[in-house]
Amino acid sequence: MISRDDLIRALSGVVGPSAVISSPDELRVYECDAYTIEKATPVAVVLPESTQQVAGVVRLCNAHRLPFVPRGAGTGLSGGCLPPQGGVTISLSRMNRILDVDLENRTARVEAGLVNLWLTNEVAHLGYHYAPDPSSQGACTIGGNVAENSGGPHTLKYGVTTNHVLGLRMVLPDGEVLDLGGAAFDPPGYDLRGVVIGSEGTMGIVTEVLVRLTRTPQTCRTALAIFDRVEDASQTVSDIIGRGIVPAALEMMDRMIISAVEEAYHFGFPAGSEAALIVELDGLTAGIDRSVEQVVEIFRQNSARSVRLAQTEDERKLLWASRKGAFGAIGRLSPSYVTQDGVVPRTRLPEVLSRIAEIGARHGLAIANVFHAGDGNLHPIILFDERDREQLSRVIRASEEVLKLCVEVGGTITGEHGIGVEKMNLMPLLFNPEDLALMQRVRDVFNRDGLCNPGKVFPTSKSCVELQATRRAAAC
Repeated sequence: MISRDDLIRALSGVVGPSAVISSPDELRVYECDAYTIEKATPVAVVLPESTQQVAGVVRLCNAHRLPFVPRGAGTGLSGGCLPPQGGVTISLSRMNRILDVDLENRTARVEAGLVNLWLTNEVAHLGYHYAPDPSSQGACTIGGNVAENSGGPHTLKYGVTTNHVLGLRMVLPDGEVLDLGGAAFDPPGYDLRGVVIGSEGTMGIVTEVLVRLTRTPQTCRTALAIFDRVEDASQTVSDIIGRGIVPAALEMMDRMIISAVEEAYHFGFPAGSEAALIVELDGLTAGIDRSVEQVVEIFRQNSARSVRLAQTEDERKLLWASRKGAFGAIGRLSPSYVTQDGVVPRTRLPEVLSRIAEIGARHGLAIANVFHAGDGNLHPIILFDERDREQLSRVIRASEEVLKLCVEVGGTITGEHGIGVEKMNLMPLLFNPEDLALMQRVRDVFNRDGLCNPGKVFPTSKSCVELQATRRAAAC
């Protein structure tokens, strides 16, 4: 086995000494993503600037049987870029260029380390935008979005990442560079592009992405409704969809989130509000006023305490700032939090939210809720102090109960955050052994030796044993 010093010298030969991080203090930055319960320190981090350099690092790791993991901005919420024991983290943050914008074909080719929002900022003045908009879009990268098949508030109308990616360039786990998909919207043959999107970096390292650009709608109307009961807000969601209206976004925040956001940012939310809905409609100017009137009518029918319509673009941005600032505001309430990502049928929202509150009470934990109500993608936020090992044990148990509840009512354990290390031992709730074995066979076609982002997604005996050992140690 190669020594650590020799490895650092070899990596420096591939990417240059200034692109290798090896000091213990600097490596701590890379020991986890936003799922901070699980931590591990890589032996080294490399910062390549090209696909060729990524391939060179991968070939080096293969030659010495070293595991490696790709990393974007580290905003992931399931431990998907947790570095393997003794392995190398390949950070794509320096590969952040927009390589080409083709408005005639409404596409852009970008490097995987490009921050999501930067692409929209680049083309907004031309009347286009990149539709997938995770709440972390000001920091998360498009490569990371591809790995997790990320969504965001506007998923309801515009879809998730896979609906906006046409092609990929990736480095396979053996160092070969492969192009998948292409400019054609429906290319012939197997959809390997679709197989890779959402595979959480277990099939290779995506370095370039060909994405669709979406025409900015003629007009956009955004409304905020405040409710005294979560049940009324949930019924409003069902009524809007049932009326045949498909909003661009339909987001809900509960009392705890409203209070935290108001305390942090002073948006003017009424005190004591139990739920808030943000509804955004967009499209052609002709007819949108009637849709807004219908939505406001539904608000009133469901006993909304107050309704606010954004009158200017600045007011619209302020309403969205309240939603996208929710996770930052939660930092005022507790030192740590874990964000879950279950999905449930919209009609079960009131029941599920009530039972989530019961789970929190049973474990002595506060749970706040902010989520994509339109497609039933819940984000219960469990508040705790990770310095308290006993609390941490309760958080893990509560998290698993929330996800089991989602499956029980006909949902699933993730909508956009992925499986990572956090949920891999819950995969049998959804899939039988034959299903899981087939998925692993597909992964193994790409990742034959298991060196690329090992120990993620699948509940192998080794990964489950290691995960449970980590959790038992954390609870001691």
